[in-house]
Amino acid sequence: MRELVQRVIAAVSAFPDVSAAPHRFGGVEFSLGKVEVGHIHVGNGMVDIPYPRRIRDVLIAEGLAQEHHLLHDSGWITTFVRTDADFERIVSLYHLSYVQKRFRRRADRQSDAYQTAVAALPFSDAVKATLQPTQITDEDVE
Repeated sequence: MRELVQRVIAAVSAFPDVSAAPHRFGGVEFSLGKVEVGHIHVGNGMVDIPYPRRIRDVLIAEGLAQEHHLLHDSGWITTFVRTDADFERIVSLYHLSYVQKRFRRRADRQSDAYQTAVAALPFSDAVKATLQPTQITDEDVE
């Protein structure tokens, strides 16, 4: 499992403009500027990623993640990296968070770059629909 955790850390740290630093509760936190993309607990492979609740709800409904282990009524999800299949899914979940945060301003979500990034995500149409500009709420933007 530790090898998989290290692979996740390397993959997410390679996203453009993402930094990795120690997380306040242990593990490694990934940030895009001052915005947290998510974090991973190195000891047990637990992954926590923040999303708006509408995205979280679809991810849970599709079986891609669970409610956060402590913050049940938030947009956070929890999942674990234990297999190669988990690795691929988790890197995709971090990438989803990254895209959502990289293009968090309303004007950014009107760009061709945003639409290209969303189209490239390996998720269902239901997940991608939560990312469309018509779905943006004040929870998502600065």
